[in-house]
Amino acid sequence: MRRRTPPPPSPLPQRDGVDPVRVRLPAGDAWATVRDHLVARLAAGAGVIDGMLDAGLIVDGAGRPVPRDMGYAPGMFVWFHRELPDEERVPFGIGILYRDEHVVVADKPHFLATTPRGSHVAETALARLRRELGIPTLGAAHRLDRLTAGLVLFTVRPDERGAYQSLFRDRRVLKEYEAVAPHDPRLELPRTVRSRIVKERGVLTAREVEGEPNAVSRVELLEHRSGLARYRLLPSTGQTHQLRVHMSGLGVAILGDPLYPVVNAPVPAGDFRRPLQLLARSLEFTDPVTGREHRFESQRVLRAWSSYEAWAE
Repeated sequence: MRRRTPPPPSPLPQRDGVDPVRVRLPAGDAWATVRDHLVARLAAGAGVIDGMLDAGLIVDGAGRPVPRDMGYAPGMFVWFHRELPDEERVPFGIGILYRDEHVVVADKPHFLATTPRGSHVAETALARLRRELGIPTLGAAHRLDRLTAGLVLFTVRPDERGAYQSLFRDRRVLKEYEAVAPHDPRLELPRTVRSRIVKERGVLTAREVEGEPNAVSRVELLEHRSGLARYRLLPSTGQTHQLRVHMSGLGVAILGDPLYPVVNAPVPAGDFRRPLQLLARSLEFTDPVTGREHRFESQRVLRAWSSYEAWAE
């Protein structure tokens, strides 16, 4: 199997904990200039691209500004910093449960995205931790939904990131979640839910369809009171929104879910009052680099269970 050549290092430093954008000019295209390709490829528009080129904001591998008339060269890399969106600050801190020379285990709050994506860039767990810990090489070994709180594993050394990512890809991490949802005494638990979940690009929700199951979740009842219940959720696969879809399918949608069972009006920016009551409670794995056995437990508490009235207000 042919080993993929890693991309060259960026000539630009991070900005606010965010990496510059890297663009590789593909083979087979017949653009006259780098500028023409960027205008066609990027959504910014010709005016923005020309402005960035004239200001020297797009550079080559040596950090030299790319002029407007530079000829197109297949395989060439260029870098630039995107304009950061106007983001609402998530007013909750990130807990650090563990840190060594290889990994950082963070306890992420609700509403904070794990990695830069879409309209969430600098206000993400990765960018924040790079700034706060002073580790520009920090990377995420996996992702946790923005609305879900709990444990996320980050890697310190880029050359080791693949080993930790493979733990999640190969299902060698025992993940335990906790959720607060309605209690249905007719629902027989524990049970293992198996279904096929698909998530289409551009569609907010995932859905269950006929076919070979690709999503498996064990659902256990921990305790219940006053029409509510606390559940332990053990996913053995990692489809998008898997636990939220499975709980909704059982008729006990997780409290605070804006998408399941029906899509509600978008939550206004800055409204952090009713977080999704889903928590990545624990991670357990054998460290692929050191061989150590690790088990980490989130220190967060789901508010709808500890104080439903305060959460519901």
